Amino acid sequence: MNQPAVNPEWVDDVLLGGPGDAVCLRLDRPVDRDGLRGEVADREAHLRAHGLVAGGTVALRLPPSLAFIGFLLAAWRIGAQVSLLDHRLTQHEVDGALERVGAQFVVQARESAGHRLSGYAEVVARVSAREGGRPAGTPHALVQFSSGSTGASKVIARTSDDLIAELSRYDRLAEFPRAGERVVLLSSIVHVLGLVGGLLNSLHTGAELVFPRRLTAEGILAAVAESDLPTTIIGVPFHAELLTSLPDPAPLPQLRRMIVAGELVRPAVPPRFRDRFGVPLGTMYGMTEIGVIATDLDGAHWPSVEPAHGLELRVSAGELWIAMADSPYLGAQDPSRFVDGWLCTKDAAELDAGLLTVLGRLDSQVSIGGLKVDLTEVEQTLSALDSVREAVVVHDSGIQAYVSLADGAAVEQVTAALTETLAPFKRPRRLVVLPALPRTTTGKVVRSAAALVAAENAHAAMEDKESQR
Repeated sequence: MNQPAVNPEWVDDVLLGGPGDAVCLRLDRPVDRDGLRGEVADREAHLRAHGLVAGGTVALRLPPSLAFIGFLLAAWRIGAQVSLLDHRLTQHEVDGALERVGAQFVVQARESAGHRLSGYAEVVARVSAREGGRPAGTPHALVQFSSGSTGASKVIARTSDDLIAELSRYDRLAEFPRAGERVVLLSSIVHVLGLVGGLLNSLHTGAELVFPRRLTAEGILAAVAESDLPTTIIGVPFHAELLTSLPDPAPLPQLRRMIVAGELVRPAVPPRFRDRFGVPLGTMYGMTEIGVIATDLDGAHWPSVEPAHGLELRVSAGELWIAMADSPYLGAQDPSRFVDGWLCTKDAAELDAGLLTVLGRLDSQVSIGGLKVDLTEVEQTLSALDSVREAVVVHDSGIQAYVSLADGAAVEQVTAALTETLAPFKRPRRLVVLPALPRTTTGKVVRSAAALVAAENAHAAMEDKESQR
């Protein structure tokens, strides 16, 4: 007999408890606790009718929606292992992911209505059985894929106890939203910040979770303005830069802070955000493998963050390691990523006086003519220029920089500034200007050299086509 991957009581007690008339979600309409419990019960009956049982496996490929939330919690109540697939993946990518996780069932959208810039969709879902699917071989409740910003994604699994432990770390963050407050969520609920820090933590604490009608700067601020309750925005650095692009936003006295995670924040963004909105831009550091690791929610320590309660961190040879009971990886894995109870983050970091400073990817350090160059330093230098909107730096037969310029800026301004700010051996060998840099589905800038070259070639082809008209 298959063993349940999830204790159903955890779903009911930790996530679905609370007064029935309390609004917990807001998509196209408000959803109270009773409404959500009814949604989950309906989805549970649907999954059971198709044959999903405790210890079974199901993959969700749905956009942010009430259906996504209902099916996720329903599958966990049954005791199934749930794999989350981003709905924006191609069918080829989906097929590959399903082969890796062996899901017995797939939940996809049969019909989906919603603007592409909307924070949610209205979905009619269908459940399909997969030939060759297999039951869970491990007790993990959740299977996710890393964002793949630097290459192929990893398959990462977490138990319900691990998710509960992460929620307990959020419980100890006094500045994090809770009952009587609202969260405007911009991060994807397929990935760890949006899923645990946004969805699960809001259900756990009783905070009202809001999915904006539009993921534009104006749409996000409109979602904040819809209620007088204290409100926190959760997203990635790209969203903070989007909001600070508004020259004169209307006062929002209910806005308490914005919290971002996922990649390093450009130096100019935190002070610009405070100047625009009068509240801090908080930062978080975390990984899909373990969730939230360290935070600076008031911006008091930026660029450093304070380790979360209960985590043991160490820096060895400039690299950050985190103690974990078991490896979070499923299937084939790099043996250097988890060694003797320690997770290797592959991030360069410093620990000093109880504060953690993440310096960037350790693999961003390269040798140029025998001299060490940190690509993160080059990228941060580029990003700090007024003439640069966004930048990513990679090493591919030399240092290559891909940038999007600010309105009215010229590439000559960038090269002149780099001449003044970087030693010759640190300067990019090539500087490629694109209208916008390619991003992953979570909003991270893509760092795959091949993907960046493809974006460059696509832009060049489009310019050639325009010139021939």
